[in-house]
Amino acid sequence: MSKFSAMSQVMERRIMPIANKMGQQRHLAAIRDAFITLLPINLMGGLAAIIKSPPVTESTTNGVLLAWKQFVDTNGFILDWLYAFTLGAMSLYICLGVTHFLCRHYKLNSFIPLLFSLVGFFLTVTEPLKLGWDAKTLSFGYIDGKGIIPALIIAIITTELYQLMKRKNFGKITMPPGVPPSLSDVFASLFPGMILITIYILIFILFRSFDTSFAGFLFTKLAPAFKAADSLGFVILITVLTHFLWFFGIHDAALSGIVGPIRDGNLSINATAKIAGEVLPTIYTTPFWVYFVAIGGCGAVLGLALVLMFSKSKQLKTLGKVGFLPALFGISEPLIFGIPLMLNPIFFVPFIFAATLNAVLTFLLMDWGIVAKTFSMVSWNMPSFLGAFFSTLDWKAPVLVIVLIVMDTVIYYPFLKVYDRQLYSREVVMDTENIKKGSDPHSGNS
Repeated sequence: MSKFSAMSQVMERRIMPIANKMGQQRHLAAIRDAFITLLPINLMGGLAAIIKSPPVTESTTNGVLLAWKQFVDTNGFILDWLYAFTLGAMSLYICLGVTHFLCRHYKLNSFIPLLFSLVGFFLTVTEPLKLGWDAKTLSFGYIDGKGIIPALIIAIITTELYQLMKRKNFGKITMPPGVPPSLSDVFASLFPGMILITIYILIFILFRSFDTSFAGFLFTKLAPAFKAADSLGFVILITVLTHFLWFFGIHDAALSGIVGPIRDGNLSINATAKIAGEVLPTIYTTPFWVYFVAIGGCGAVLGLALVLMFSKSKQLKTLGKVGFLPALFGISEPLIFGIPLMLNPIFFVPFIFAATLNAVLTFLLMDWGIVAKTFSMVSWNMPSFLGAFFSTLDWKAPVLVIVLIVMDTVIYYPFLKVYDRQLYSREVVMDTENIKKGSDPHSGNS
């Protein structure tokens, strides 16, 4: 047995069950689904951030750019307001989304738990500045990406405790048969709701006594961990791990419940800084991954799709024609399963190395300030060279993507040539045998 076959068996026997359990684990699955569902809201927030940031300097003379800046000067407040409650309120929507999808897992009506999560979020993530009968002034400083961790905690605590109390009939008030079901649900949730809200207000009191908030405390204490997650070493680790697992058939969705909050949280933090005219603090964001690392989908296969169309093998040439358009829009599955790249020893090195090198070069160029950092996410399926520009508003970003595509092509090319020769030789043999069968008078085909 070859070393590669032995590794494949170990992955299938030991690692794949663990990864599958991670992908199906209810909390991670709810987090993943919540982030995916937020795309329309994040899209509007990203567009607001883009419009609010015209690439204009003191020396700009272009009439279109100057008109763009004039529009922003006139309507900047509206754009800020739009952003504040779209991408700038990501933690709030994540809290609601995770609550909803966890309730779906438990087959619960999510409306009442959503209300409790909302109360918990406002009591523990926002901070009161002024309270009165005439007006209430709150600080929303942590409802963007900085508040994702407390938002996740509130959503999970709310749903888990609610379903447990409901299952145990805790404090259930039995209503007469004629009472409408909606009213019965309200009374059945009366005591669970009181318990949950009491927990939230105790959390508020506890952290208020230390002159901070639950969200502020977590963000301060977890800042070193978030900083470590925005390092080159972490980015290399995640890129290699994601592609290593994908190579053995474990979809990257298995990790999305873990890395999604980090990437999207960093994106929200960058977008907030961009709107405020501050320096963008993070590199490892969702558009960093989608537009600069996984160019053409996992495996960075867009460059491979290009050269496939010039293969000698009819199979590979056809796959190149079929797989190029999906790869252009960030979908690599037709090539991963069609060539196949998955479990194909020939492509093990380029499948992992191409995307990893993309990540390293992009991270370094952004860290050195040569290419701007990302602050908006327009669409998962936007071609990378367009997404790179709109996520940074830097003309050097799409140039970098083109350079990375060329580099990925060069990395894949020698391995593809080996595989192409193998398939082409088989096709020649098969064609020869078919011709012989067709000319054999005893074959029944003459």
